Amino acid sequence: MNKIKKAVFPVAGLGTRFLPATKAIPKEMLTVVDRPIIDYAVREAVEAGCETLIFVTGRTKNAIADYFDKNPELENELEAKQKLEALEIVRNIIPSHVKCVYVRQSEPLGLGHAVHCASPLITPDEYFAVLLPDDLIAGHPDGALKQLFQAHDRERCSVFALEQVAWSEVEKYGVIKPSNDETTPILIDSIVEKPQRDVAPSNWSVVGRYVLSGRIMGLLEQVQRGAGGEIQLTDGIASLLETEKMIGLPLSGKRFDCGNKVGFLEANLHFGLRYLNK
Repeated sequence: MNKIKKAVFPVAGLGTRFLPATKAIPKEMLTVVDRPIIDYAVREAVEAGCETLIFVTGRTKNAIADYFDKNPELENELEAKQKLEALEIVRNIIPSHVKCVYVRQSEPLGLGHAVHCASPLITPDEYFAVLLPDDLIAGHPDGALKQLFQAHDRERCSVFALEQVAWSEVEKYGVIKPSNDETTPILIDSIVEKPQRDVAPSNWSVVGRYVLSGRIMGLLEQVQRGAGGEIQLTDGIASLLETEKMIGLPLSGKRFDCGNKVGFLEANLHFGLRYLNK
């Protein structure tokens, strides 16, 4: 039975690729059809069994907390006007048993630093999930995080989602060296952040879903700035890999990179067609 109950959402990024919209709206609040991008990641975590959602935010991200908070004025107005279907939608964004916690990342020092900001809420002896909302994943038949949890339950180790990308794209991602990629899940020998094509160990890239040992928090304290001058989560994972087994799971489903405009448009088309075909 899955015991992972905490999920971390790094959402402090500026979203510069979506300016001018993100001058006033957090990129995670841009909508795919009728729900913000962040809502899809949260639903995925709740479906997988997470009960504590930890949002690592920045100073311009208050709209995220507002979205997941209660809004008594709106609820009262909808109830008075007998708009009961809309009322249920507003009331049930977050199930009553799920708790939202907000932690501030004071400056943008990279994904590893963002994850480490949640360290006061994670113990070294527990596993926790990390979801990057920019990677919107339509998992099938189960959500992406649930697929990772199932692999973790079998292997009892850290696990993260993998996807094969074109060799011309490897320098955009964290990339693994597989011990053997002919079986699933894939045992991981090593991992490197944004390698050049001619030195990349494979074209298996890491997708924005992780199940990590809480021990990584202590390692992230020691990580030096790496690719892009930032504290990379990949470097913390590489340190953890020196002492712990890790596996990668090729996901069943389709990933949309909502961190760029083309991926965001593709996600809207995909989920829009799903709504039309209901």
